[in-house]
Amino acid sequence: MGEQIEKFKEMIDACDNIVFFGGAGVSTESGIPDFRSKDGLYNQHDVRFDKYQPEYLLSHSCLVYEPKVYYEFHRQKMDTRNIEPNDAHKYLAALEKTGKLQAVVTQNIDGLHQKAGSKVVYEIHGSALRNYCMNCGKEYPEDYIFESQEPIPKCSCGGTIRPDITLYEEGLPDDQVSGAIEAIAKAQMLIIGGTSLSVYPAASFINYFRGKYLVVINESDLDIRGAQNTLIIKEKIGKVFRELAVLQGITL
Repeated sequence: MGEQIEKFKEMIDACDNIVFFGGAGVSTESGIPDFRSKDGLYNQHDVRFDKYQPEYLLSHSCLVYEPKVYYEFHRQKMDTRNIEPNDAHKYLAALEKTGKLQAVVTQNIDGLHQKAGSKVVYEIHGSALRNYCMNCGKEYPEDYIFESQEPIPKCSCGGTIRPDITLYEEGLPDDQVSGAIEAIAKAQMLIIGGTSLSVYPAASFINYFRGKYLVVINESDLDIRGAQNTLIIKEKIGKVFRELAVLQGITL
């Protein structure tokens, strides 16, 4: 992988407008399971939820029609409050500080990019660390749903409090989508990491990229082309960024 890391560094050195597009694989080194791998969230055995399709448990239908099931699943599986950023998050925050990385576009809802220090983060699937009332819109702190003793957390107005995440059957947040697409469209380099690009419409965002350099970091094969210079690294993203940081003299 040494030659690939050298090439990666050369590409970064040639750019001052880099955007990172990432998915669940970015957070696995922090102990958060991805969704579709053999050890992922969708393949975990749990007698409380085994009778349901995984996608249903994260759907608008489940929230509306079986809210007790939805909130139990959310409390058991979506609590990332005590999870710490890993070297992938830290590297991207450090690269932003150099002025080269202009934005992070993430499909994750764990807030770890911000926790690591990244400032420009487009959360196209929302965040489990924000909550609001579905009736009046009142915002609630990140602990509220996880620590509420009510099976279905209620607002003072009587409305249901939900996490600010994009569920299946729901549209993506307009402001995050427009910001992400604009950043990708303007980028000289797009780094894609830790994602299978199987979740739409988020995966289609990379089609807006018209820059010169494309880097793909993923353990499994992704058939992606579309830049003058494309570098594909089949490795854990944390390992790649650790080696790159050493070469660049960046302390994580």
